[in-house]
Amino acid sequence: MRNIKLTLAYDGTDFSGWQIQPGQPTIQGALTDALEKLTQHRPAIYGAGRTDAGVHAAGQVANFKTESPISAPDFQRALNALLPPSIRVLASQEIAENFHARWHAVAKTYRYRIFRGDVVPPSIWRYVCHYPHPLDFDAMAEAALRFKGEHDFTTFAATTGSEEQDRERSPIRIIYRSEIVRCAQRDSMAPGDEWEYIVRGKSFLRYMVRKMVGTLVEVGRGRLAPKDIPALFALRDGSKSGATMPPQGLCMVEVEHQIPAEPVGHADAFSNSSH
Repeated sequence: MRNIKLTLAYDGTDFSGWQIQPGQPTIQGALTDALEKLTQHRPAIYGAGRTDAGVHAAGQVANFKTESPISAPDFQRALNALLPPSIRVLASQEIAENFHARWHAVAKTYRYRIFRGDVVPPSIWRYVCHYPHPLDFDAMAEAALRFKGEHDFTTFAATTGSEEQDRERSPIRIIYRSEIVRCAQRDSMAPGDEWEYIVRGKSFLRYMVRKMVGTLVEVGRGRLAPKDIPALFALRDGSKSGATMPPQGLCMVEVEHQIPAEPVGHADAFSNSSH
């Protein structure tokens, strides 16, 4: 059995997120449909992360198992011919049979874009959150640094929708980088500041980045102070964070992996895994 690793970019606007949902357009569903046409079977496709409805990706990683003789480069070309233009396969390679896109991820980087101009140009409205109101950038930048390190992120996470899953999941997460930066003007048609929040961590809880950004906006508005972030961690109360920001500003930028060595006998260590 061959294991194929895909690196993907997609515009999530018209999709109900990564994960397959009956009757809904999803990234995983579109990939599965395209692979079924190529391989004559429906392979299980594992993503490094489950992006939500409306969230984008510039470097999502997925893998699937197949006995198809199609080469990895040909999978890239064929998938791009079959998929809608809002989903692109940036790279395709054959990899160790026990590689798993989710379980071998060691870090993920997300970016959240906030457009500060008065009018959002049509060229970027799908990819930014529009917030033209006054904000204290310096306070937000200071507060962003308080997210670094290992913390209990219960306050900055949404329920999974399952009480059992919520009990079983650990809210402890490690953040390696957390900063908000002013960006150079990308588009002459888009006058006005644009800010980006960049966060790199080992893993993330549901809505975690969007709630962190919502909290930073509350700091920018003067309703919270940077020194309040540690107190919010201690509360462990999801109702105390800032609002969950709209999805279109969020993009999964990169996933880093520790590639496993091929085990003796090529055992499929993850053939029965679910996520």
